Amino acid sequence: MSATGINLRSLFQLQTLTKISVNYKKTSSYRFSLVVMSSGSAESSSLNRPRQVIKNVLAESQHEGDGAIVRRSIGRPELKYLDPFLLLDEFTVTPPAGFPDHPHRGFETVTYMFEGAFTHQDFAGHKGTINAGDLQWMTAGRGIIHSEMPVSEGINHGLQLWVNLSSKDKMIEPKYQELSSKDISRAENDGVEVRIIAGESMGIHSPVYTRTPAMFLDFTLKPGSFFFQSIPESYNAFVYTVEGEGIFGELNSTPVLAHHCLVLGPGDGLSVSNRSSKPLRFVLIGGEPIGEPVVQYGPFVMNTQAEIQQTFLDYQYCKNGFEMARHWRSR
Repeated sequence: MSATGINLRSLFQLQTLTKISVNYKKTSSYRFSLVVMSSGSAESSSLNRPRQVIKNVLAESQHEGDGAIVRRSIGRPELKYLDPFLLLDEFTVTPPAGFPDHPHRGFETVTYMFEGAFTHQDFAGHKGTINAGDLQWMTAGRGIIHSEMPVSEGINHGLQLWVNLSSKDKMIEPKYQELSSKDISRAENDGVEVRIIAGESMGIHSPVYTRTPAMFLDFTLKPGSFFFQSIPESYNAFVYTVEGEGIFGELNSTPVLAHHCLVLGPGDGLSVSNRSSKPLRFVLIGGEPIGEPVVQYGPFVMNTQAEIQQTFLDYQYCKNGFEMARHWRSR
């Protein structure tokens, strides 16, 4: 799996396993007023630079792992990279398919389950099961080899996001943050429910620590509801639609159906409305751009080609973070 390419303020063009060139592109700004529903009260807010949808990518199905099917949006040719995000997959897996033993270095994986359950185990002895509504935020750092396999006999459905690490953090020791569904904070107001996986919404903050400053919010809007969510202006941000249909950005936009990734332009927030007769579910994800060269080969993400070549040697000879791989196999 590879993902190298585009920043919402900058267009990155990959030069095979070398540095990335940057061309800056400005988008026009808009000015209007709307009603913001927040923390149970209504207040008027004048938005100087509301975010608009500047790119819409349909997540198309492809095979990954051992017989698994994923819908990939970030990481496709149309959207190689959205700094600091390397990849977004919506996976739907039924046993015996899954993701057997494989390595990572230089970034973080965020796994969020919608339905079913996945068991994770790695060469350092960490093992656990992520059930529906649970979250695992894994910092691969200098090296992890692990497996991710479905537990439920039926459909196992969720999202996996890859978040890049800055050069100073790429070789840190691996670390896990895991939250069960009951421990993920929720807020609700006027037909809008949000699960706060990372960042803040409706005045509630997530306890998840993000080395790269980021937000990850899971929204459900009932029919007829509207919401405005603040986004730090320095963040790159996108929406991924999970089910239903919604209006994002401009109020007269065409409704967007499920399985679309919407890259958002500059601004200080997102407006969304559900004018359909069914619930709308989507995730809003944003993060501070790292602004460093990205060189990726499959599950290894570094800053230079020389670092990628060294990673291959480390993996092959079980050293510099991969020592425990020599005699380990998942069970």
